Amino acid sequence: MAERKKSFEQAMARLEEVVGLLERGDAPLEESLKLFEEGMSLMKQCSTMLDRAEQKVSKLTVKEDGTAAETPLEREE
Repeated sequence: MAERKKSFEQAMARLEEVVGLLERGDAPLEESLKLFEEGMSLMKQCSTMLDRAEQKVSKLTVKEDGTAAETPLEREE
């Protein structure tokens, strides 16, 4: 049975758990490699979800005529 996609919060919680297991360092090499691969997959999933959310975020501004205008939120770097 295929595993359903995790929510962002579920993926982050599992990623934190995986990192904790790897930091303890008591897993055998084979298990550590599987955990590392799972962690990388979770990190990519979380990053993709954050990128999508960022694209949806917009800034509401008021035009000169007093009506609301929605503009994309610019990234500050």
